[in-house]
Amino acid sequence: MSDAIEVEVDGLDVRLSSPDRVYFPAHGWTKKDLLDYYLAVGPGIVNALRERPCMLHRFPKGIEGDKVHQKRIPAGAPPWIETVRLHFPRWNRTADELCVTHLAHVAWAVQMSTVEFHPWNSRRADTEVPDEWRIDLDPMPDADYAAVRRVAHVVHEVLDELGAVGFPKTSGGKGLHVYVRIRPEHGFAEVRRGALAFAREVERRSADVTTTWWRKDRDPTAIFLDYNQNARDHTIAAAYSVRGNADATVSTPIRWDEVDDAHPRDFTIGTVPARFAQLGDLHADIDREVFDLRPLLEWADRDGTEVPPEPEG
Repeated sequence: MSDAIEVEVDGLDVRLSSPDRVYFPAHGWTKKDLLDYYLAVGPGIVNALRERPCMLHRFPKGIEGDKVHQKRIPAGAPPWIETVRLHFPRWNRTADELCVTHLAHVAWAVQMSTVEFHPWNSRRADTEVPDEWRIDLDPMPDADYAAVRRVAHVVHEVLDELGAVGFPKTSGGKGLHVYVRIRPEHGFAEVRRGALAFAREVERRSADVTTTWWRKDRDPTAIFLDYNQNARDHTIAAAYSVRGNADATVSTPIRWDEVDDAHPRDFTIGTVPARFAQLGDLHADIDREVFDLRPLLEWADRDGTEVPPEPEG
């Protein structure tokens, strides 16, 4: 295995140790290949993570080894690494999490064996007030991807009726995510309540959807609209984040007109760079399309929506 190398990333030098270590054995893709991928989609991954607290999913021995969920930035990080301090009331403890503003921050995280980036849906200016509403189409074990596609179209329909612009992406797993930028005016509980009101409206229009709280009570062929992804300290893989699986799939932004043809397994670190070079960042305009959450909160009031207790993060 070769010694460490230095990589210049937009004016900052990042040390990459063990660049030839194989992270994805099924394809022979290495730590350096992982870094090259993130550099290729640099504007996209930085846009997705910018100024958000970010949990790192690290695989020090590659994806066939143990996974480490890391909140705290370790001692010895370069002085140019940025962080945001979070308080966790359950334990009355704090953590200084990575706060990306520069592509070199992403590269440094790769040096730290990070494969997946899981940001909060709030930013460091006020971490208790989300500016992103996340719609997570999570298929139950016996659901097929055709059902995900059907539900995605209903989600799009309801968003259009609300005047909200949704930005879809594959999950990199079996589902689909849709992000909507919102005004940072409501806490996590209210955003989650609005998300549940939306999910129940989609459920009324689609036989494929469930919002049932307990997993054991859900139809195994249904798509769970997981409003809990809007709870405090609940994170999902960012747009352009690689996933820690054998094929190195990528949570990839898609256009609405691609929903019926695109599949999560189509997008990997081997295919996404060329797509990004051709299309650019399909989520580049998300900050320009800000939605006022109040209509969803009015739906919640109308329906008497009571949200189950917030799940522990």
